[in-house]
Amino acid sequence: MTVVVKLGTSLVAGPRGSVRHAVLKRRASEIAGIVRGGESVAVVSSGAIALGLPQLGLDRRPRSVPKLQAASALGQGKLHRAWETALAREGVAAGQVLLTAADIAERATYVNARHALQAIFDVGAVPVVNENDATATDEITFGDNDTLAAQVAILVRARLLVLLTEVEGVYTRSPGTTGAELVSDGGGAEVVFGSSSRLGRGGMESKVLAARMAAAAGIPTVIAGGEGDSVLEPILAGERRGTHFRGSDRELSAYKLWLRFGKSPKGRLHLDAGAKRAVAVDGRSLLAVGVVRTEGRFEAGDAVELVGPNGAAFASGIAAASPAAIASRVRGLEAMHRDRLVLY
Repeated sequence: MTVVVKLGTSLVAGPRGSVRHAVLKRRASEIAGIVRGGESVAVVSSGAIALGLPQLGLDRRPRSVPKLQAASALGQGKLHRAWETALAREGVAAGQVLLTAADIAERATYVNARHALQAIFDVGAVPVVNENDATATDEITFGDNDTLAAQVAILVRARLLVLLTEVEGVYTRSPGTTGAELVSDGGGAEVVFGSSSRLGRGGMESKVLAARMAAAAGIPTVIAGGEGDSVLEPILAGERRGTHFRGSDRELSAYKLWLRFGKSPKGRLHLDAGAKRAVAVDGRSLLAVGVVRTEGRFEAGDAVELVGPNGAAFASGIAAASPAAIASRVRGLEAMHRDRLVLY
């Protein structure tokens, strides 16, 4: 079984690009204990950009993509060395794994990434995962490591995802303000999100969205404070710390999980009522004759969402034909095979 632990920038990076060695030392000690107990652990660590900023003469996260890429390149080695040193003190090796959204979206690289992570687990080492910001473009602008952590948890079929942050969990409003209360069950609580830190990019909203993604894939998730001597051990022991998101009882194959969470849709197919019923209720393939209209720019082999007459998406999968071919509504033409779609 595998546990995925994500640490945010504020836990990893201190003032002026320094590493918060004390925090990493405590978490590395707990992670090593988990590994010695027979479980695998993957660490998803933010902080590369924050650690690289001083070498660019900056004290806050820039908006320029090239500067973000440069900061990441300068800080990534420093980040990995910090984790490597902290884990080595506990007798555990660290492996560096850098991923991009494209690695998750393509089935071949997705499977390869899973195999690489498993090979690291097999030798008792801990993969330290980060987004490859030095070569990414839109991932820097729109992505965050909370989403990456959820994707890694889904990729390795983790039994638990733990998102560690500066505060003790999700609050009903910004911590420290009047009436702010810690939310124990993240299932349906109403919360007011604040902004992300000047060094990080996630914020609590991205953590909640990532937790809900992992939970929808059947992976229980906890958002909790990442400081202190003992954080992971009580969480793994079942102690009610932070905010918990219960994993869905629905079981999906690894391929279906990839379709649902790893392959981003490039368009939509709007279905009539009969076609929706055939797909969602009868478990049939989607025929082009049941598609009222297409939306977006995609080709056969791309992921698209299926939308019912009420305008709500209810499934996604791999298009079997181009928009032009689907729009022709040729009788018997398959727009999406039932084995290559997943219901929401």
